[in-house]
Amino acid sequence: QVQLVESGGGLVQAGGSLRLSCAASGRTFSLYAMGWFRQAPGKEREFVAGINWSGGTTYYADSVKGRFTISRDNAKNTVYLAMNSLKPEDTAVYYCAADTSGWFSGSNYYRRNIYDYWGQGTQVTVSS
Repeated sequence: QVQLVESGGGLVQAGGSLRLSCAASGRTFSLYAMGWFRQAPGKEREFVAGINWSGGTTYYADSVKGRFTISRDNAKNTVYLAMNSLKPEDTAVYYCAADTSGWFSGSNYYRRNIYDYWGQGTQVTVSS
C-alpha cells in the first residue's frame, strides 16, 4: 500500500507561481515512478508531468512544457510540481499518482491506468 498526500494548492493570479508537493508513505518511494495529473470541472483527468524512479527522466504535457517542472527528493519521499507563468486554463484539481508496478516508460507515461495509487488532490485556481 502507498499513501499519497498532496499540498501546496491555492489561489494565484495569472502569471504567478505555485509549488505542489506530494508526500508518499507505505513503500520504498525510490523504487517507483510518479506522475501529476489534473482535472478541471467537466473535463477528463489529464496527464501533466511524469518522473522516473531516479528523477533522471521526465515527461510533460505540451500544454505545460517550459512552464512546469517535476522533481523528486527520494530522501524525503516527496515529488514536486513547480508551476510558473500560470494561466487561467491551468485551474484544476491536481493529483499525484504512483506507478508501483513498473509500467512507466517512454510510450505510456501519460496513461492513467499505469498508476495504481492516487492522492486525494489539491485545488489550484488561477484568476485572470
